[in-house]
Amino acid sequence: PVQVSYGELMREYARQRRLRRWMIPVPLLTPRLSSLWLGLVTPLYARVGRKLVDSLRHSTVVRDDSAQRLFPIKPVGVREAIACALRNEDSSFAQTRWSDALSAGLNAPRNWGGTRFGNRLVDARSAPVAASPAKVFAAVERIGGGTGWYYANWLWTLRGWLDLLTGGVGMRRGRRDPERLRVGDTLDCWRVESIQPDQRLRLTAEMKLPGRAWLEFEVQPDGNGARLRQTATFDPLGLWGLAYWYGVWPLHQLVFAGMLRGLARAAEKKD
Repeated sequence: PVQVSYGELMREYARQRRLRRWMIPVPLLTPRLSSLWLGLVTPLYARVGRKLVDSLRHSTVVRDDSAQRLFPIKPVGVREAIACALRNEDSSFAQTRWSDALSAGLNAPRNWGGTRFGNRLVDARSAPVAASPAKVFAAVERIGGGTGWYYANWLWTLRGWLDLLTGGVGMRRGRRDPERLRVGDTLDCWRVESIQPDQRLRLTAEMKLPGRAWLEFEVQPDGNGARLRQTATFDPLGLWGLAYWYGVWPLHQLVFAGMLRGLARAAEKKD
Protein backbone atom coordinates (compact mmCIF):
# COMPACT_ATOMS: atom_id res chain seq x y z
CA PRO A 1 0.00 0.00 0.00
CA VAL A 2 1.09 3.55 -0.77
CA GLN A 3 0.58 6.40 1.67
CA VAL A 4 0.79 9.99 0.44
CA SER A 5 0.24 13.34 2.10
CA TYR A 6 -1.79 16.24 0.76
CA GLY A 7 1.49 18.02 0.10
CA GLU A 8 2.74 15.13 -2.04
CA LEU A 9 -0.54 15.11 -3.98
CA MET A 10 -0.21 18.82 -4.73
CA ARG A 11 3.45 18.48 -5.72
CA GLU A 12 2.66 15.65 -8.14
CA TYR A 13 -0.23 17.58 -9.68
CA ALA A 14 2.00 20.65 -10.07
CA ARG A 15 4.72 18.52 -11.68
CA GLN A 16 2.36 17.05 -14.27
CA ARG A 17 0.84 20.45 -15.02
CA ARG A 18 4.31 22.03 -15.21
CA LEU A 19 3.45 24.49 -12.45
CA ARG A 20 5.93 25.96 -10.00
CA ARG A 21 4.61 25.75 -6.47
CA TRP A 22 6.33 26.56 -3.20
CA MET A 23 4.85 25.11 -0.04
CA ILE A 24 5.47 27.03 3.16
CA PRO A 25 4.54 25.29 6.42
CA VAL A 26 2.45 27.56 8.68
CA PRO A 27 2.09 25.70 11.99
CA LEU A 28 0.06 28.44 13.70
CA LEU A 29 -2.92 28.11 11.35
CA THR A 30 -5.41 25.31 11.89
CA PRO A 31 -6.82 23.48 8.84
CA ARG A 32 -10.19 25.13 9.49
CA LEU A 33 -8.68 28.61 9.50
CA SER A 34 -6.56 27.81 6.46
CA SER A 35 -9.64 26.66 4.55
CA LEU A 36 -11.24 30.09 4.95
CA TRP A 37 -8.47 31.63 2.85
CA LEU A 38 -9.15 29.25 -0.02
CA GLY A 39 -11.82 31.43 -1.59
CA LEU A 40 -9.24 34.17 -2.17
CA VAL A 41 -7.04 31.99 -4.37
CA THR A 42 -9.47 29.42 -5.79
CA PRO A 43 -12.04 30.95 -8.15
CA LEU A 44 -14.07 27.75 -8.55
CA TYR A 45 -15.16 24.95 -6.25
CA ALA A 46 -13.89 26.71 -3.11
CA ARG A 47 -16.60 25.03 -1.04
CA VAL A 48 -15.34 21.59 -2.05
CA GLY A 49 -11.78 22.71 -1.41
CA ARG A 50 -12.66 23.85 2.10
CA LYS A 51 -14.03 20.41 2.91
CA LEU A 52 -10.82 18.85 1.67
CA VAL A 53 -8.69 21.19 3.75
CA ASP A 54 -10.86 20.48 6.80
CA SER A 55 -10.11 16.79 6.33
CA LEU A 56 -6.39 17.39 6.89
CA ARG A 57 -6.96 16.72 10.58
CA HIS A 58 -7.85 13.10 9.80
CA SER A 59 -5.32 10.45 8.83
CA THR A 60 -7.21 8.51 6.16
CA VAL A 61 -5.26 5.27 5.90
CA VAL A 62 -7.12 2.22 4.61
CA ARG A 63 -6.41 -0.94 6.58
CA ASP A 64 -9.50 -2.94 5.61
CA ASP A 65 -9.24 -4.55 2.17
CA SER A 66 -12.96 -5.39 1.92
CA ALA A 67 -13.61 -2.82 -0.80
CA GLN A 68 -10.76 -4.15 -2.90
CA ARG A 69 -12.12 -7.68 -2.59
CA LEU A 70 -15.76 -6.79 -3.26
CA PHE A 71 -15.52 -4.23 -6.08
CA PRO A 72 -14.06 -5.02 -9.54
CA ILE A 73 -11.81 -1.96 -9.45
CA LYS A 74 -8.04 -2.15 -9.68
CA PRO A 75 -6.41 0.68 -7.69
CA VAL A 76 -3.62 2.68 -9.35
CA GLY A 77 -0.87 4.84 -7.96
CA VAL A 78 -1.11 8.58 -7.38
CA ARG A 79 0.98 9.49 -10.43
CA GLU A 80 -1.12 7.36 -12.78
CA ALA A 81 -4.41 8.53 -11.24
CA ILE A 82 -3.55 12.22 -11.72
CA ALA A 83 -2.31 11.58 -15.26
CA CYS A 84 -5.55 9.75 -16.07
CA ALA A 85 -7.66 12.60 -14.65
CA LEU A 86 -5.78 15.15 -16.76
CA ARG A 87 -6.16 12.99 -19.88
CA ASN A 88 -9.89 12.69 -19.25
CA GLU A 89 -10.13 16.46 -18.88
CA ASP A 90 -8.33 16.97 -22.19
CA SER A 91 -10.53 14.37 -23.88
CA SER A 92 -13.69 16.03 -22.61
CA PHE A 93 -12.38 19.40 -23.77
CA ALA A 94 -11.56 18.05 -27.24
CA GLN A 95 -15.16 16.86 -27.65
CA THR A 96 -16.72 20.13 -26.48
CA ARG A 97 -18.72 22.07 -29.03
CA TRP A 98 -18.43 25.66 -27.87
CA SER A 99 -21.52 26.71 -29.80
CA ASP A 100 -23.53 24.46 -27.46
CA ALA A 101 -21.49 25.04 -24.31
CA LEU A 102 -21.53 28.83 -24.50
CA SER A 103 -25.18 29.09 -25.49
CA ALA A 104 -26.10 26.86 -22.56
CA GLY A 105 -23.92 29.01 -20.35
CA LEU A 106 -22.95 26.23 -17.98
CA ASN A 107 -23.48 28.81 -15.20
CA ALA A 108 -20.09 30.31 -16.08
CA PRO A 109 -19.62 34.04 -15.46
CA ARG A 110 -18.93 36.21 -18.49
CA ASN A 111 -16.48 38.87 -17.39
CA TRP A 112 -13.71 40.99 -18.83
CA GLY A 113 -11.15 38.46 -19.97
CA GLY A 114 -13.59 35.93 -21.36
CA THR A 115 -15.55 33.03 -19.95
CA ARG A 116 -13.95 30.59 -17.56
CA PHE A 117 -14.50 26.84 -17.91
CA GLY A 118 -12.57 25.07 -15.17
CA ASN A 119 -8.92 26.04 -15.64
CA ARG A 120 -9.46 27.29 -19.16
CA LEU A 121 -10.29 30.79 -20.40
CA VAL A 122 -12.52 31.11 -23.45
CA ASP A 123 -13.05 34.08 -25.77
CA ALA A 124 -15.85 33.41 -28.27
CA ARG A 125 -17.68 35.46 -30.87
CA SER A 126 -19.94 34.70 -33.80
CA ALA A 127 -21.33 36.40 -36.88
CA PRO A 128 -24.02 35.67 -39.47
CA VAL A 129 -22.67 35.13 -42.98
CA ALA A 130 -24.66 35.50 -46.19
CA ALA A 131 -23.19 32.37 -47.73
CA SER A 132 -23.73 28.63 -47.56
CA PRO A 133 -22.02 26.67 -44.75
CA ALA A 134 -19.81 24.94 -47.33
CA LYS A 135 -18.59 28.27 -48.73
CA VAL A 136 -17.98 29.67 -45.25
CA PHE A 137 -15.96 26.62 -44.24
CA ALA A 138 -13.98 26.84 -47.48
CA ALA A 139 -12.84 30.32 -46.43
CA VAL A 140 -11.96 28.98 -42.98
CA GLU A 141 -9.99 26.10 -44.47
CA ARG A 142 -7.86 28.49 -46.55
CA ILE A 143 -6.69 30.44 -43.49
CA GLY A 144 -2.98 30.97 -42.93
CA GLY A 145 -0.09 30.42 -45.31
CA GLY A 146 -0.34 32.53 -48.45
CA THR A 147 -3.93 33.55 -47.69
CA GLY A 148 -2.99 35.09 -44.38
CA TRP A 149 -5.20 35.48 -41.33
CA TYR A 150 -7.83 37.76 -42.86
CA TYR A 151 -6.90 40.72 -40.64
CA ALA A 152 -3.76 42.54 -39.43
CA ASN A 153 -1.31 40.12 -41.04
CA TRP A 154 1.53 42.38 -39.95
CA LEU A 155 0.62 41.68 -36.32
CA TRP A 156 0.76 37.94 -36.98
CA THR A 157 4.15 38.41 -38.65
CA LEU A 158 5.37 40.39 -35.64
CA ARG A 159 4.10 37.68 -33.32
CA GLY A 160 5.99 35.13 -35.39
CA TRP A 161 9.25 37.06 -35.10
CA LEU A 162 8.83 37.38 -31.35
CA ASP A 163 8.22 33.65 -31.17
CA LEU A 164 11.40 32.95 -33.14
CA LEU A 165 13.39 35.17 -30.79
CA THR A 166 12.22 33.07 -27.84
CA GLY A 167 13.05 29.77 -29.54
CA GLY A 168 9.64 29.04 -31.06
CA VAL A 169 8.63 28.00 -34.56
CA GLY A 170 7.41 31.41 -35.70
CA MET A 171 5.17 31.87 -38.74
CA ARG A 172 7.56 30.55 -41.39
CA ARG A 173 6.21 27.00 -41.78
CA GLY A 174 3.25 27.94 -43.97
CA ARG A 175 0.88 25.13 -44.88
CA ARG A 176 0.94 21.88 -46.87
CA ASP A 177 -1.91 22.72 -49.27
CA PRO A 178 -3.44 26.15 -50.01
CA GLU A 179 -7.03 24.87 -50.07
CA ARG A 180 -7.33 21.75 -47.90
CA LEU A 181 -6.36 20.80 -44.36
CA ARG A 182 -6.10 17.49 -42.57
CA VAL A 183 -5.37 16.44 -39.00
CA GLY A 184 -1.69 16.94 -38.16
CA ASP A 185 -1.04 19.64 -40.78
CA THR A 186 1.15 22.55 -39.73
CA LEU A 187 -0.42 25.96 -40.24
CA ASP A 188 2.16 28.70 -39.59
CA CYS A 189 2.51 28.59 -35.79
CA TRP A 190 -0.48 26.28 -35.37
CA ARG A 191 -1.26 22.62 -36.00
CA VAL A 192 -4.58 21.08 -37.06
CA GLU A 193 -5.90 19.12 -34.08
CA SER A 194 -9.27 18.13 -35.54
CA ILE A 195 -11.38 18.88 -38.58
CA GLN A 196 -14.94 18.03 -39.61
CA PRO A 197 -15.56 19.04 -43.24
CA ASP A 198 -17.93 22.00 -43.61
CA GLN A 199 -18.47 22.13 -39.84
CA ARG A 200 -15.51 22.50 -37.53
CA LEU A 201 -11.77 23.23 -37.46
CA ARG A 202 -9.68 23.23 -34.29
CA LEU A 203 -6.07 24.42 -34.23
CA THR A 204 -3.61 24.02 -31.39
CA ALA A 205 -0.85 26.59 -30.91
CA GLU A 206 2.80 25.56 -31.20
CA MET A 207 4.25 28.98 -30.41
CA LYS A 208 6.01 29.67 -27.12
CA LEU A 209 3.30 30.43 -24.55
CA PRO A 210 2.87 30.25 -20.76
CA GLY A 211 0.16 27.66 -21.28
CA ARG A 212 -1.71 25.87 -24.05
CA ALA A 213 -3.89 27.60 -26.65
CA TRP A 214 -6.47 26.57 -29.22
CA LEU A 215 -8.30 28.42 -31.98
CA GLU A 216 -11.54 26.90 -33.22
CA PHE A 217 -14.02 27.71 -35.98
CA GLU A 218 -17.53 26.26 -36.15
CA VAL A 219 -19.96 26.72 -39.05
CA GLN A 220 -23.68 26.07 -38.66
CA PRO A 221 -26.64 26.60 -41.00
CA ASP A 222 -28.56 29.77 -40.18
CA GLY A 223 -31.63 30.44 -42.31
CA ASN A 224 -30.53 31.03 -45.88
CA GLY A 225 -26.92 31.49 -44.81
CA ALA A 226 -24.63 30.34 -42.04
CA ARG A 227 -23.34 31.35 -38.64
CA LEU A 228 -19.61 31.35 -38.06
CA ARG A 229 -18.36 30.99 -34.48
CA GLN A 230 -14.76 31.67 -33.58
CA THR A 231 -13.42 30.51 -30.21
CA ALA A 232 -10.00 31.16 -28.67
CA THR A 233 -9.20 29.01 -25.63
CA PHE A 234 -6.25 29.29 -23.26
CA ASP A 235 -5.12 26.91 -20.53
CA PRO A 236 -2.77 29.11 -18.46
CA LEU A 237 0.27 27.88 -16.57
CA GLY A 238 0.24 29.63 -13.22
CA LEU A 239 0.16 33.35 -12.59
CA TRP A 240 2.37 34.15 -15.56
CA GLY A 241 -0.13 32.42 -17.83
CA LEU A 242 -3.00 34.45 -16.38
CA ALA A 243 -0.97 37.67 -16.68
CA TYR A 244 -0.28 36.88 -20.34
CA TRP A 245 -3.95 36.21 -21.15
CA TYR A 246 -5.26 39.36 -19.51
CA GLY A 247 -2.36 41.41 -20.87
CA VAL A 248 -3.08 40.52 -24.51
CA TRP A 249 -6.86 40.52 -24.07
CA PRO A 250 -7.40 43.99 -25.64
CA LEU A 251 -5.24 43.00 -28.63
CA HIS A 252 -7.14 39.75 -29.02
CA GLN A 253 -10.39 41.71 -29.20
CA LEU A 254 -9.01 43.71 -32.10
CA VAL A 255 -7.39 40.85 -34.00
CA PHE A 256 -10.01 38.15 -33.53
CA ALA A 257 -12.94 40.46 -34.25
CA GLY A 258 -11.19 41.63 -37.42
CA MET A 259 -10.44 38.05 -38.40
CA LEU A 260 -14.10 37.10 -38.04
CA ARG A 261 -15.18 40.01 -40.23
CA GLY A 262 -12.53 39.14 -42.81
CA LEU A 263 -13.64 35.51 -42.95
CA ALA A 264 -17.26 36.57 -43.43
CA ARG A 265 -16.33 38.95 -46.27
CA ALA A 266 -14.21 36.29 -47.97
CA ALA A 267 -17.01 33.72 -47.79
CA GLU A 268 -19.62 36.15 -49.11
CA LYS A 269 -17.33 37.25 -51.92
CA LYS A 270 -16.59 33.66 -52.84
CA ASP A 271 -20.31 32.89 -52.86
